[in-house]
Amino acid sequence: MAIKDWHEDDRPREKLLKFGAAHLSDAEILAIFLRTGTQSQSAIELARHLIDQFGSLAELLAAPQQTVLACHGIGPAKYAQILASLEMGTRYLDSQLKTGQALGRSQAVKDYISTQLRGEHREVFAVLCLDNALNLLDFEILFTGGISSCSVCIKHVLRHALSHAASQLIIAHNHPHTDAKPSTADNLLTYELKKACDLLDISLVDHIIVGRNDTLSYAESCLTPFN
Repeated sequence: MAIKDWHEDDRPREKLLKFGAAHLSDAEILAIFLRTGTQSQSAIELARHLIDQFGSLAELLAAPQQTVLACHGIGPAKYAQILASLEMGTRYLDSQLKTGQALGRSQAVKDYISTQLRGEHREVFAVLCLDNALNLLDFEILFTGGISSCSVCIKHVLRHALSHAASQLIIAHNHPHTDAKPSTADNLLTYELKKACDLLDISLVDHIIVGRNDTLSYAESCLTPFN
């Protein structure tokens, strides 16, 4: 049955307008951006198939262009719509922070960093420079590594913070192909950087890890040195 023949409360667009986006599944949200399906699949069925094929909506959005375009039912137009939806979310969060929204909630921090790092296929290390009110002064990826590791120079991180007159920092890195569980090296880096920041009277607010399908906050999880 075509989506237009469904009950109004079950159609993704009508459901979104009536109940809000939070009431839609990942497949329903994706189907709105895909707009149409194929001869044998509705837009929702195509969306579900894509999410199942890649493992999650996050992995679909982070997948290489040629991998997505190789999927049945996805051509350049549909892929462009998927990319546009991702970029719109990224720009929305970025514009909120640039117009004065403070990063005072762990979920806001995780959402922002996830949109920035989710598409990286190598491990990267980023720094968010903040003022006393937790307003974002600067976001920058400082180091880029390989598939599973990234070397970080603490002195360079501190110089970067001082150059932006940051009084508080949030650090972040990604695990492109695994979950967000911190490694021993992650824990050691966090501890050493916290000590170094303390010496310069800079507050290390949090360390965020963006995994393949999840995001972890050291502060929210009360991990050392935030316990």
